[in-house]
Amino acid sequence: MLGNNSSATIFYLLGFPGSEDLHHILFAIFCFFYLVTLMGNMVIITIVCVDRRLQSPMYFFLVHLSVLEILVTTIVVPVMLWGLLLPGMQTISLTGCVVQLFLYLAVGTTEFTLLGAMAVDRYVAVCNPLRYNIIMSSRTCNSVVIVSWVFGFLFQIWPVYATFQVTYCKSNVVNNFFCDRGQLLKLSCDDTAFTEFVLFLMAIFVLFGSLIPTIVSYTYIISTILKIPSASGRRKAFSTCASHFTCVVIGYGSCLFLYVKPKQTQAAEYNRVVSLMVSVVTPFLNPFIFTLRNDKVKEALWDGVKHCCQLFRH
Repeated sequence: MLGNNSSATIFYLLGFPGSEDLHHILFAIFCFFYLVTLMGNMVIITIVCVDRRLQSPMYFFLVHLSVLEILVTTIVVPVMLWGLLLPGMQTISLTGCVVQLFLYLAVGTTEFTLLGAMAVDRYVAVCNPLRYNIIMSSRTCNSVVIVSWVFGFLFQIWPVYATFQVTYCKSNVVNNFFCDRGQLLKLSCDDTAFTEFVLFLMAIFVLFGSLIPTIVSYTYIISTILKIPSASGRRKAFSTCASHFTCVVIGYGSCLFLYVKPKQTQAAEYNRVVSLMVSVVTPFLNPFIFTLRNDKVKEALWDGVKHCCQLFRH
């Protein structure tokens, strides 16, 4: 516990409850998830960069999405894995906590902005295919990506600053496996109601600001696909959007539960489970979603495997 007029300069991450044996099992599971996430997203980045068939705006955005997935899981998981190996609670400095929370939120904001842009890209591809190359030019794609990254990092400066402006005098034990904003605000002895309300409005702006273009785009996409006379044509048109749509459902679903709520300081167990979905499960699933549900990526991946096998034979 901290004194009434003091503020924390170091935090203890409570991590996961349970025995040491359970921690070792969780370490093995999350380490496997992390390594597969890294390899899967690196494979996507590599095949898109080397295969000419994938030189289009959709896959250009996919490369940046894969980079973001690697970053969001790397910001959280290595710290979590180290905590599972330690006999007691893991310590993290105030500076380390600020950096981790800022990068986590900034990368997440960038990812949602990019997902919204990818939805618009799919709308242009399906609903306006003749002008697709003109509208989604390389200049446009580069501008969209730059704006997404810059917006994501600039937008989260004030929320993180506000989170660490409060006085932490109740305790310095964070009931999560990383510096979770909701659990940090729980430790404050200040009245955080106004700060939490502003953070709630900002979370709504980010998530719904990118979700609305996604919903509008898919409304037009579905309407256009249903007008295609042949079943094979409808299937082919929808297959170009299926992987992105699945990614959107998983990503937005988990983050809506985690951040869009008036009260940031809800139950720790709830926070822990949804945080695992955002930082571990979703980055783990996305490479499978974009390879197994995309014929072009599967073809490029299979050709790459065959090429590697031929090199090893020689």
